[in-house]
Amino acid sequence: MQYVNLGASGLRVSRVCLGMMSYGEDADRPWVLDETAAEPIVKAAVEGGITFFDTADTYGHGASEIATGRLLGKLFAREEVVVATKVFMPMTPGENGGGLGRKHVLSAIDASLQRLGLDYVDLYQIHRFDPRTPLQETMEALHEVVRAGKARYIGASSMFAWQFAKAQHIAERNGWTRFVSMQNHYNLIYREEEREMIPLCLEEGVGVIPWSPLARGMLAGNRTREGERLTTRSGADPFGDYLYAQPTDFDVVDRVAEVGSERGVPPAQVALAWLLHKPGVTAPIIGATKPGHLQDALAAEELELSDEEIARLEEPYAPHPVLGHG
Repeated sequence: MQYVNLGASGLRVSRVCLGMMSYGEDADRPWVLDETAAEPIVKAAVEGGITFFDTADTYGHGASEIATGRLLGKLFAREEVVVATKVFMPMTPGENGGGLGRKHVLSAIDASLQRLGLDYVDLYQIHRFDPRTPLQETMEALHEVVRAGKARYIGASSMFAWQFAKAQHIAERNGWTRFVSMQNHYNLIYREEEREMIPLCLEEGVGVIPWSPLARGMLAGNRTREGERLTTRSGADPFGDYLYAQPTDFDVVDRVAEVGSERGVPPAQVALAWLLHKPGVTAPIIGATKPGHLQDALAAEELELSDEEIARLEEPYAPHPVLGHG
């Protein structure tokens, strides 16, 4: 496993990040594993060199954070692990139970730390852009979280490039903490981030940590062009159906499988390796509910693709509307 700085920050992270959304009790997601089932997978991730773990308060309505804290507490000393979580989605009843206003941000970080069993998180991320709250209020509240020692760095997730640039400008103008990372929707099927967001991140030294690097499993072959669903998750994933609905998406899936067959490796390894070759990408956030998922991610970190293979993988792409900001 290689380790790199997260963007221009001094935070060192593994080149693969394990997403913890799939762990903890969650009746709404039948593929989610309880802590007992998740433990051997997380342990194998640690043995493979992964030190970077991402969760959010909304995953399992807090259950993922609880599982994350317990599992990582068994496997790491605190300074050895990088823990990231997020704020924005509604977590309590009432008008202030979500969003990025000062009231919610300052209460949400305390609730996350309590569930995680930690004194601080390494990376505190806004899960989405909040159009109802002034950016100045959000950036000041996040700065207070850092100044209070409850987070070491802050990051953002899917939004338009102009929104991200404005947030960074407000922070810089006021001497507040700037975002060091962007967790955006980016994979071989959805590459719209290459137009504005990723060039902005490259220019500003912001680390890119893509979510859905395998397109909710589609690039690993979890569904067919004819509509067959081959896994539990693909059969119960309306968000995935919304994100990946263009017929041309399967042209990309077919090309990934073709390159993988030629190399003698699973398609998932090819798709993840492609991301790891892209400028600005620090660490894709992978999900793993089976040992093979993790094995593919670890192998992808070592898989070298040629320029010709990368060009072939990118050739079938068709433009998409903006997807994943909501």
